[in-house]
Amino acid sequence: MYTQSFNVPDGAGQQPAVKPVLRTEPPELMAKFDACIDADGRIEPQDWMPEAYRKTLVRQISQHAHSEIVGMLPEGNWISRAPSLKRKAILIAKVQDEGGHGLYLYSAAETLGTSRDQMLDALHTGKAKYSSIFNYPTLNWADVGVIGWLVDGAAIMNQIPLCRCSYGPYARAMVRVCKEESFHQRQGYEALLVMMQGTQAQKDMVQDAVNRYWWKCLAMFGPPDADSPNSVQGMRWGIKRISSDDLRQKFVDATVPQAKVLGVTLPDPDLKWNEERGHHDYGQIDWDEFWATVNGNGPMNKERLATRVKAYNDGAWVREAALAHAHKQQQRTLKEAA
Repeated sequence: MYTQSFNVPDGAGQQPAVKPVLRTEPPELMAKFDACIDADGRIEPQDWMPEAYRKTLVRQISQHAHSEIVGMLPEGNWISRAPSLKRKAILIAKVQDEGGHGLYLYSAAETLGTSRDQMLDALHTGKAKYSSIFNYPTLNWADVGVIGWLVDGAAIMNQIPLCRCSYGPYARAMVRVCKEESFHQRQGYEALLVMMQGTQAQKDMVQDAVNRYWWKCLAMFGPPDADSPNSVQGMRWGIKRISSDDLRQKFVDATVPQAKVLGVTLPDPDLKWNEERGHHDYGQIDWDEFWATVNGNGPMNKERLATRVKAYNDGAWVREAALAHAHKQQQRTLKEAA
């Protein structure tokens, strides 16, 4: 769902200068790897890969997976308060989808030699990052629609290029994820269209939600390219296909006409069409707020993490029961084979 801080290293408050990749790997294997990348090929789990490539993928895919399961929380909070049975059923299905996306992505990361327990421990101890957009509260029902329209819309813009990622398991997982996210974006937009045909209070609610989420969604694409030197290596490896600034521009250009149809105003006085560039100009993002939230000082950081840790601990008996059942089945199979 959310692919924000792929070039934000764990535990970093500001983007450090990129360290050169040390070419200590066997030259013949490195040459074969480079040739595959240059030919726009796919690297599979059994293939040799540089350690830096593997570590970059583990960090990126695990952060993506963390974002999916933490992203269930803001909307899951509204399942019991949805305004109708139809909206409740749609929201339940969407939250289930996000949980499934997390499972796909954790499984993809496991093919790189890291365990799910290691990844979850990094999340629960605050070592690993997830999308900062989920560290803000969902104050009313319009927030749920805006998450579908803007947050999922930004996520799709980020994720479609990942279907061509050079690492096979990640790319294949993203094909299904993107199909489901596209539906999520449409259902969020449709929910807002219905509200904008309602009372003035409902219209005001939608505008307020847009005002609060717009700039945070622009920050989802990560820091400007000039401040993200690590993304250069990601693009060289075919992990990142389009720069953060280009993705952000595509999102703005796609969203402006949607806002006009919806009847809301995007909260940026500098937003205007630039005929010479063929794109919309937009104002400055508050990167101080972005980094503060990434570093754990957002409005809901502590609550989101505490909720995830509690859910993991409360579910320990389920995992233990599943392992016991699997062991019992294995023993029965071995006994029958003997």
